[in-house]
Amino acid sequence: MPLVTLPGVELWYEDTGGAGIPVVFLHAASGTGECWVHQLPAFTAAGYRCITYDRRAWGRSRPTGAGEQPGFVGDDLHGLVAALGLERCHLVATAAGGIAGLDYALAHPERVRSLVAANTIGGVQDADYLEVQTRLRPPEIQNLPVELRELGPSYRGADPEGARRWLEIEQASRPYGRTPAQPLREPITYARLNKMRVPTLVLSGAADLLSPPALMRMLAAQIPASRFVSLPDAGHAGFWERPPVWNGLVLEFIGQR
Repeated sequence: MPLVTLPGVELWYEDTGGAGIPVVFLHAASGTGECWVHQLPAFTAAGYRCITYDRRAWGRSRPTGAGEQPGFVGDDLHGLVAALGLERCHLVATAAGGIAGLDYALAHPERVRSLVAANTIGGVQDADYLEVQTRLRPPEIQNLPVELRELGPSYRGADPEGARRWLEIEQASRPYGRTPAQPLREPITYARLNKMRVPTLVLSGAADLLSPPALMRMLAAQIPASRFVSLPDAGHAGFWERPPVWNGLVLEFIGQR
């Protein structure tokens, strides 16, 4: 079983290996490393070394008593990168994983070739951003069943089997229950994002209820080396709902870096 032992966690990962440029995938709060099943064949076929992992308290990663809990999300990622000997890598992150990706790119830019921040609120703490976020994500949306909240209506209607499999992964994703979220060592702010020089693709879903295009445009506007793209018909899980288009956009972007 592939595990990296870090302070407070045995971090489960999969690594396709090979000599290609590494790509590390960061999953959402609704899922595990299993969710990248539609990406791995396309990215390995393009020559990349692909690493997926279950974040602490998700899936097969096991919290331990050998360190403080819940730990810092960026520290876990940095420990994995170091353990695998990755000098520089692309980060491909979605939703809550996008917050971790932004945090890591800000803290360790020398390790990151590029960042894909898909369908994420980004964790930005500036007051005007939080105001818009609150208006766009009222309790009525937050309290919807997870599949209605995260999967776009076009996808749910057209692919019930795919929606069933997505929900199956989500329902098995938190074997330890709802543990406290891992914090960031430093808040993500406009001031920090304005200094970020890591090439970043901010990838939205036009039907995303949780990270709608209006919010993600605000995020992209604060990152100087960013490109914004909105994927038609896709909800919060665009990587799962429209993988051929999503993969094409991401591969085109990272292929230039």
